[in-house]
Amino acid sequence: MDIVFIHDLQIETVIGIYDWERKIRQTVSLDLEMASDVAKAAANDDIDDALSYKSVAKRLIEFVERSEYELVETLAEQVCRIVRDEFGVPWVRLTLHKPGAVRGSKSVGVVIERGEKPA
Repeated sequence: MDIVFIHDLQIETVIGIYDWERKIRQTVSLDLEMASDVAKAAANDDIDDALSYKSVAKRLIEFVERSEYELVETLAEQVCRIVRDEFGVPWVRLTLHKPGAVRGSKSVGVVIERGEKPA
């Protein structure tokens, strides 16, 4: 199994359960690992045969910027759904960071995996 990844994709969004959080935009950071067979793209040196991390990032930025979820768990599920459904990714691991959410901590968040991890 090959992995295409995006690390520290920072996006501003409305996220949180408190009234003050519903009135501001906060930065979340996404780390994605996506199963993809890169052999065909490598053999042909053709972007059309590759999972385009640029296309994935652009789509997620557009989605997350418009979202207004209360929970990071909900946002994480929706991000994974988009990656799997729209880009045909069989397995994805997402770490979603919410920096500054807890005093004394650099970041908090969730790590989720969805789909079947190819051998």
